[in-house]
Amino acid sequence: MTPRPARPREDALAALPVRTALPALHGALDGHGCAVLAAPPGTGKTTLVPLALAGLLDDRPTRSVVVAEPRRMAAKAAARRMAWLLGEEPGGLVGHTVRGDRKVSPRTVVEVVTTGVLLQRLQRDQELPGTTTVLLDECHERHLDADTAMAFLLDVRAALRPDLRLVAASATTDADAWSRLLGDAPVVHAQGHMHPVAVTHAPPPHGIRPPHGMRVDPAFLDHVAATVRTALRAADGDVLCFLPGTGEIARVAGLLGDIGAEVLQLHGQAPASVQDAVLRGGDGIRRRVVLATSVAESSLTVPGVRVVVDSGLAREPRTDHARGLGSLTTVRASLATAAQRAGRAGREAPGTAYRCWNEAEDTGRPRYPSPEIAVADLTPFALQAAAWGDPDASGLALLDPPPTGALAAAHDVLTAIGALRPDGRTTDRGDRMARIGLHPRLARALMDGAPRTGTRRAADIVALLSEQPPRDHGDDLATAWRTARRAHDAHADRWRREARRLAAAAPDHPATALTDDTAAGLVTALAFPERVARRRGTGSGTGTGYLMASGTAAELADGTRLGTPQWLAVAVADRPAGSPSARVRLAAVIDEDTARTAAEPLLTETDEVTWTDGDVTAHHAARLGAITLTTRPLARPDPAQLRTALLDGLRREGPRLLRWTRDADTLRLRLAFLHREIGAPWPDVSDEALLSRADEWLAPELATARRRADLARTDAATALGRLLPWATGEAARLDELAPERLEIPSGSKVRVSYDDDRPVLAAKLQELFGWTATPRIAGGRVPLLVHLLSPAGRPAAVTADLASFWRDGYRAVRAELRGRYPKHPWPEDPTTAVATRHTSARLKASDR
Repeated sequence: MTPRPARPREDALAALPVRTALPALHGALDGHGCAVLAAPPGTGKTTLVPLALAGLLDDRPTRSVVVAEPRRMAAKAAARRMAWLLGEEPGGLVGHTVRGDRKVSPRTVVEVVTTGVLLQRLQRDQELPGTTTVLLDECHERHLDADTAMAFLLDVRAALRPDLRLVAASATTDADAWSRLLGDAPVVHAQGHMHPVAVTHAPPPHGIRPPHGMRVDPAFLDHVAATVRTALRAADGDVLCFLPGTGEIARVAGLLGDIGAEVLQLHGQAPASVQDAVLRGGDGIRRRVVLATSVAESSLTVPGVRVVVDSGLAREPRTDHARGLGSLTTVRASLATAAQRAGRAGREAPGTAYRCWNEAEDTGRPRYPSPEIAVADLTPFALQAAAWGDPDASGLALLDPPPTGALAAAHDVLTAIGALRPDGRTTDRGDRMARIGLHPRLARALMDGAPRTGTRRAADIVALLSEQPPRDHGDDLATAWRTARRAHDAHADRWRREARRLAAAAPDHPATALTDDTAAGLVTALAFPERVARRRGTGSGTGTGYLMASGTAAELADGTRLGTPQWLAVAVADRPAGSPSARVRLAAVIDEDTARTAAEPLLTETDEVTWTDGDVTAHHAARLGAITLTTRPLARPDPAQLRTALLDGLRREGPRLLRWTRDADTLRLRLAFLHREIGAPWPDVSDEALLSRADEWLAPELATARRRADLARTDAATALGRLLPWATGEAARLDELAPERLEIPSGSKVRVSYDDDRPVLAAKLQELFGWTATPRIAGGRVPLLVHLLSPAGRPAAVTADLASFWRDGYRAVRAELRGRYPKHPWPEDPTTAVATRHTSARLKASDR
């Protein structure tokens, strides 16, 4: 017998604007099998469309419909609303399945699930037997699970279930892009009967600091609270205020404690009673202020809301792959998100939206939110893709491909925990991880921790890691675990349900003799082996420093309950923007044995010979990742390692580590000159070139040196000589092409200076008499720059053309210096005079 609703609420169903789009949607699915439904908020796409697709509103055949929502709260609320529209309770014709909570029955035709639950079902049975239609709701939010689920569903439809109907439903997305992804599926537009919303910009005062990582300027939150007060005075109805996270919600709630309205805090960890109260609406007497994260942007209407206050901020995931840290960061909400938020004020009547930013800032806001695949940790996605049979995701129909680096980092993690084979395919262990419905790290901790601690305790701890405890439970995981056991709040209820689910999913192992504190540390370390950390500082309390196995520095937060243990297993950490250290949010105390056990793949023992602090150090080291466990000196370091360390020292500190005499400097300058003017085979002797060939021209020294002092004794001139072109015979022409000294007409041998761009010969003017042509070197290519000196050795003239100087410049120099130096010869014709080092008197004496 075909199930039918007993008491449908016809008036409420008829009031939903999406009804007018149903014929087109049915036609698109009947003809193509896939459709994109673009429907503004409040039209009924989340509640009425699934009922219509299931055949519960007319005489169409009944079909089994699965609706996938990105959040547990939205899934349960949608099922509750649809059941109400049919005059039923959830679990009848409409049910829901989310992690830790399932309400379905044999009568259920429409089942609302989270996208994570849908992925698990697809991994267990790709054909989705019994399901005729899948509707992915809120596609515009671009959650990674939703993108992945759609890619898998398209594979199923192409290979196994061509009859499976798919609907991508969204309010503010690029419908054309989704249409192309679904094989040019028809786009069905639903016209909403939205009431007008007046947008007012309420920018904060000057001096507000922009968001930085997770930090939001308290002065800005003061402004948001003031804007809420303004909205309550200026407009009727309830106020819905969007804030980026629970911390900001709590602060603004504190600032609004005296406003005379009911203040509700709506976020993913809010108790079910609060969620129900928000969706049920007020009593019409006392006004309400709902402070919400992005969970309130889409899905169901919040009754009574006429005013939206938008902080303009949102949280997006970020992953530091080098440090193995994931975190959320505060960003400016996209234009699409701002439009979605403002629309909440006009669902039931005309409304007002206050935007806490300047209108001019709209030009700098992104058009759409960042797709999660572009910014998130891809380890869960990589495992899902590998278990699906497409390790590199190249065959998946995705709107955006996964970033190559992030996917490679995810594969490294999965290989390390035994989930992937070297070829990228899943192991049996990896397949089991994919079906557990946890982050692969936590699945590994459950599977490997259960035999060591007992299944129930491992499930308890892993559930606590997946359902992070409230901040007021503190940063000590073991203490938070004990607190959760005693508590009876919403978090504790979710934690217990998840712990039971995980215990049922893992092989049964009895409890071991480990204490609870040790068990908490071990399971945490198994989940995050690269985050085991050892204390570095000697202080106590705030500011105590740790080094993680990943190489990341970490600090305990203010008010830590962890004390100052030697070892920690860090479960949650973030790195504030601009900070060199991570901040520990949640951790468990461990000992070195636990660290070694959990992070065994990171253990290494090596002989290390390095250039450290200006000299060679050689020791044998045992390390846990970046953490040095033990070291001892090496008496006989490996010669090859010594050579490498010495070369590293040379590259860091330069050739001046060697002994550079005047001869060595001169030889280097001469070789540099010849390389510049002639080129090959004369070598480049710049610092960069010498360092690149250090193992060639310093080979004998590197074979025997053990420390810096040995290099300092190396004669650089001897070593440089090995670079001369001996093989071609050109080395013998060094003195000819770049003479160190040159004989001048007086018989003196004068040093040639190669310090400047042009080689210089400096000699007393009287010693150059009779030298009519400027001497040239480098095979005649380069004339010397001649510095003609006075008898006192001071420059009297500089020329590269002696003939011209004797002809045109000498007379002026003679006239100026002749009276000053009368004892020296100053002939009228220097080209025919005898060059001399002596005065005129000595010349006459020698003539006699």
